[in-house]
Amino acid sequence: MSQASPGSPAGEEGMRLDKWLWAARFFKSRSLASEAVQGGKVHLNGQRVKPARMVRPGDTLRIRRGETEWTLEVLALATRRGPAPEARALYRETAASLEARERQREARRLRAATAPHPGHRPDKRARRHIVRFTRRGGS
Repeated sequence: MSQASPGSPAGEEGMRLDKWLWAARFFKSRSLASEAVQGGKVHLNGQRVKPARMVRPGDTLRIRRGETEWTLEVLALATRRGPAPEARALYRETAASLEARERQREARRLRAATAPHPGHRPDKRARRHIVRFTRRGGS
């Protein structure tokens, strides 16, 4: 497999996976993208790969960041990291992925709405009870 030389246009041979993830704005830096790929958070065409693997239009990516997971198809390669609308033009998210992310968003919203929130901070006496309870293991 031949790789694109640094000066060649990004359309013919492909682009490094970590560089594409950075250009598509999934990660704030190439080093974070590289760590995610090495950590198994990014799969290319169903396989765990290295950050230097070449991405080409038509490839399928599965990206996991925290609770959120995207499944998408690579549409284009970037010559630089541009604004968000340009970055969104580099890929198309699958319908199943969009639906799953929407369900996760709704579940997080419901969890946050039903979580008990105290109306105030504990006072000095209550903090003592909390500390005593946590240090003794609940007795």
